[in-house]
Amino acid sequence: MSAPARDPGPARPGALAAYATVTAAYWAFMLSDGALRMLVLLHFDRLGFTPIQIAWLFLGYEVAGIATNLSAGWLALRFGLTATLYAGLALQVAALAALARLDPGWGIAASVAYVMAAQALSGVAKDLTKMSSKSAVKLLAPGAEGGLFRWVAVLTGSKNAVKGVGFFLGAALLAGVGFRPAICAMALALAAILLAAALFMPPGLPAGKKGARFGEVFSRDPRINRLSAARLFLFGARDVWFVVGIPVYFEAALSDGTAAGHRLAFFLVGGFMALWVIGYGAVQALAPRLLRARDRPEPEIAAAARRWVGGLTLIPLALAVLAAVGGAPSDGLTLVLALGLLLFGFVFAVNSSLHSYLILAFTSAERVTMDVGFYYMSNAAGRLLGTLLSGLSYQLGGLPLCLATAGALAGLSWLSLGRRAGDTGQAA
Repeated sequence: MSAPARDPGPARPGALAAYATVTAAYWAFMLSDGALRMLVLLHFDRLGFTPIQIAWLFLGYEVAGIATNLSAGWLALRFGLTATLYAGLALQVAALAALARLDPGWGIAASVAYVMAAQALSGVAKDLTKMSSKSAVKLLAPGAEGGLFRWVAVLTGSKNAVKGVGFFLGAALLAGVGFRPAICAMALALAAILLAAALFMPPGLPAGKKGARFGEVFSRDPRINRLSAARLFLFGARDVWFVVGIPVYFEAALSDGTAAGHRLAFFLVGGFMALWVIGYGAVQALAPRLLRARDRPEPEIAAAARRWVGGLTLIPLALAVLAAVGGAPSDGLTLVLALGLLLFGFVFAVNSSLHSYLILAFTSAERVTMDVGFYYMSNAAGRLLGTLLSGLSYQLGGLPLCLATAGALAGLSWLSLGRRAGDTGQAA
């Protein structure tokens, strides 16, 4: 059994104000991130890009996330958490400004390359912001009576709910004002948020320190390494259907092929994706209460992570069978898939919240930026794997293969946490 995490006691004076400011900046970023994903996906789907070509648009975003998370922990230790937070927001503004200059007259190859580069910049921005925000929770949260789990659950759950609103916002902006005006409005709004955060950030986050070595980013704790592997496959299992498969399938199922039909489908697809992510965020925020984490020791919570991902594995496999039997898109099949994926979202959210707590419980205050960065590098690798397999599996085998691949990846996440529940507590 692992040793109990060191209790940092009550939150420091000013910690709540710093936590609130970090959370507000993170919310603003995730609103733009969700909106941008739907804008890019639906805009290029309407232009006639294939599922694989659409998947390529997001590869730069995911590859950049891997590299960024590997170095972000060291950057935060060297230059301070506020510096990496501001850098993330500023780079997202730059990425949006670059996308606003996309020329509709460019060919497919040039458009894909340009959007990949802009999305790569957005990926760097997202993971700098995420690492800064999640690490801040470890340093600011009270340790008594499950305070760490509650604070990280609120941050993670609320940001995903906000990102879900961003999905709907992106689809609505595309249908209402078009691609370029939507991008420009988002860039201006996020720049204003960055300025406000820089002006009003209270003290409470550590400054950088000289002498931090880059080699320290690699964890020697087997619990963190196994949890990181499980995180990789968990997010691969989500993104393999989330990035391309389901949005493209639903758009085809819900549109009649006319311009008005496409606009209606954009609203419906964006609404479903928003509902999924908002519900996912709400469940994450409630996870400590659902799991009764306040009264349970850390090893018991760690063991629960394996049981929950075992249950998750069954859902996409069952949906894959239904999609294969159902054949061509129909209203009934679309409804069943939507309900099944909402169930997937509930179980996935509990898994994700468990992981977000465990990485902070397993690490120390001295190594938090390093271990969180390494862990989210695995998260980004999982999204990259899921993104690649999303376009490829949908192109080769349609939605049934897409969902079956999600089930296989969830099974690998289950295996990563160890053969026995006790292994998870020792080496999750």
